[in-house]
Amino acid sequence: MSQPDLLAVAKPSPLLAPQLTAAFRVHERLHETDPAAFAAVAPTVRAISASGESKIPAALIAQLPALEIISVMGVGYDGVDVAAAKVQGVMVTHTPDVLNDDVADLAIGLMLCAARQLPAADRFVREGRWPAGPMPLARKMSGARLGIVGMGRIGQAIALRAAAFGMQIAYTARSAKAALPYLFHPTPVALAAQSDFLVVITPGGAGTRGLINAEVMAALGPQGILVNVARGSVVDEAALIDALERGLLGGAGLDVFENEPNVPDRLKALPQVVLAPHIGSATTATRQAMADLAFNNLREHFAGRRPLSPVPELR
Repeated sequence: MSQPDLLAVAKPSPLLAPQLTAAFRVHERLHETDPAAFAAVAPTVRAISASGESKIPAALIAQLPALEIISVMGVGYDGVDVAAAKVQGVMVTHTPDVLNDDVADLAIGLMLCAARQLPAADRFVREGRWPAGPMPLARKMSGARLGIVGMGRIGQAIALRAAAFGMQIAYTARSAKAALPYLFHPTPVALAAQSDFLVVITPGGAGTRGLINAEVMAALGPQGILVNVARGSVVDEAALIDALERGLLGGAGLDVFENEPNVPDRLKALPQVVLAPHIGSATTATRQAMADLAFNNLREHFAGRRPLSPVPELR
């Protein structure tokens, strides 16, 4: 049998690309790079391979009448119009669970780096400033109050790690989770008011855009530290910069941004902010596990079986 046509809407990871090319005729970003070639192949495209940052709007889905499945290599899929896919009978899958540990580890790392100012300490030594006197004192993380915005699998993994630091843990989510031992607050503002550190790990999308706004930051306060390992869209970036510049917020650790990979110069200029280039899942082991799951979802579908990890809306 001939290989099915697959549209890669993002450059496939080197860990995924060999599996795709062995099983499909891969058309990489033709919809962006070669409209004429894309128009020729669009009627026969049966699958889409995407990253967690990919945009797959209803208009693109409508151009692919033979489309059967969209496989996202990432836990986030807020760039995919799932409702439009569902109407057209298209399955959408993602890669949850396999990246929980890495993202949770990074959240703790950003908390420590922002609290103890480790990047600034590194610069302090490298720039030869130590002989002139010690750095200013930093803040303690162990025993502090941690608020987690979003208490799914990754939120719970963060809480488990934070408990080892003796932190007092509370959270907010769409609803309280009776099985968890942590204090629930109904809103991010209420949670921030009772937190020293606020970690954001809620899904992206229209429903959470700007969820962490100026009011939340004001409640967290001038000693508070905000950590975002969710999506850049969840935090009002302009309000964040304003709060940090005015001393209304103590610091931040950010792995995601509103307009990646472009980070505002004003944010880069703030010494109390730790910046990372969206590396939450960026270890070899985890990215391989994500690539394998993304491919196996495709493999199962084309073998006539149900994919392993459909998005929640299609389970």
